[in-house]
Amino acid sequence: MSQAIKKEVPLTLEVFTAGIWKDNPVFVMMLGLCPVLAVTNSVINSLAMGIASIFVLVCSNALVSLLRNFIPRQVRITTYIIIIATFVTLVDYMIQAISLDLYNRLGAFIQLIVVNCLILGRAEAYASKNGVLKSVVSALGMGLGFTLALVMLGGVRELLGAGQLLGYQIFSTQFEPWVVMILPPGGFIVLGCWLLLINYIEQRKTAKLVTMEAASHCTVKQ
Repeated sequence: MSQAIKKEVPLTLEVFTAGIWKDNPVFVMMLGLCPVLAVTNSVINSLAMGIASIFVLVCSNALVSLLRNFIPRQVRITTYIIIIATFVTLVDYMIQAISLDLYNRLGAFIQLIVVNCLILGRAEAYASKNGVLKSVVSALGMGLGFTLALVMLGGVRELLGAGQLLGYQIFSTQFEPWVVMILPPGGFIVLGCWLLLINYIEQRKTAKLVTMEAASHCTVKQ
């Protein structure tokens, strides 16, 4: 009796880079927006949340991939949550040990990484179906893409909302900070502006490819 053997797709650079731009969890898939809008009022907060998410994402994906053949299908989601919660607890204690002030600024959003749909979704949709190395590489790319989005939002909001970047004064003392930028509505405004810019770039790129294809067809016909 012949049985079809599934061959795993080989590890390529695209597995890593997809999460950074093409499948960016924030700007493309719109995942994890709760911490994105809540903690990005400064670059430091954005970086801290991004690094914490990378750690949890990589470690949980690696463990889920290792145990994927031993976890019963009926309890897989519960098992994934327990695995993710374990690494979130480690991150929680590490941030408390490193900086209590940073921990207080991030508040409950560190614990909420447990239910971040990006991390749980990667465990269910990717790590449970692929090998450890590929799962770790994909998780690292997704984590870097998530961190990049956080920093892009945090940088704009801190610059316009406080006239600073990483605590250093950028604008002169005469600059009047846009207080709305460090408040929750500022997160929606900046996210919308970034989405508008990224979609514009993608549309221009698509239009350019269509034009090049049309030109190549015309050249061949002649």
